[in-house]
Amino acid sequence: MLPRDFQNKPLAHRGLHGLAPECPENSRAAVAAAISRGYGIEIDVQLTRDAKAVVFHDYQLQRLTDTFGKVQARTASDLGTLRLTGGSETVPSLSEVLDLVAGRVPLLIEIKDQDGALGDEVGTLEAAVADCLEDYSGPVAVMSFNPNSVLAMQTLAPSVPRGLVTDAFLPEDWNAPTDRLSDLAQILDFDRVGASFVSHNQKHLKMQAVTDLKARDVPVLCWTVRSPEEEALAREIADNVTFEGYLPDMSA
Repeated sequence: MLPRDFQNKPLAHRGLHGLAPECPENSRAAVAAAISRGYGIEIDVQLTRDAKAVVFHDYQLQRLTDTFGKVQARTASDLGTLRLTGGSETVPSLSEVLDLVAGRVPLLIEIKDQDGALGDEVGTLEAAVADCLEDYSGPVAVMSFNPNSVLAMQTLAPSVPRGLVTDAFLPEDWNAPTDRLSDLAQILDFDRVGASFVSHNQKHLKMQAVTDLKARDVPVLCWTVRSPEEEALAREIADNVTFEGYLPDMSA
């Protein structure tokens, strides 16, 4: 089950980035900034050439560094030398971020889809994440848009709470067969993969599939809220928010 802290502490999207100098997204500095204010943290992980998990959102390097190419084409140690745009920080490994958080606040880890079309070609990144989490103490959970990743984590790290990142899955937004997107939008895989929560697009929280899960007392998180006004609307349904660009009230 999802620890209660994941519903009590707003989750800083990719760490508390952008509100202070030298705090790029998914950086150690952004993680430390969130910890200093008592927020929970959401991060993304990608797979490296040497089968390690690094904390990075994109599949390509150019938006977040001054380098071109795929994350998967680099080793973890090589990525650890690349400076993130907007500061002096470099790309951290998942292990480094876990050591920094050290159980002080809830940590939500999104496993980025490595199949390319939300299919079943997964497992290597999930194994790397499970290995990092083996000795971790503190509130932590994993999630993915790809239900097959969540299913893999059920086997690899059964004691770690698992969730689905969900959306309306409109065909114009996703590279996957239309029938598969329809199944994903209805959250049909929830029970099959042993999920215990969802994190849904805050623009579509009134979807029937979400309200049905909420009626079952399934925790509903949401992404990505960017103002107090959006947060107030999201909390009409969601139990907690993933936020960026402002500082939520910790008493909410």
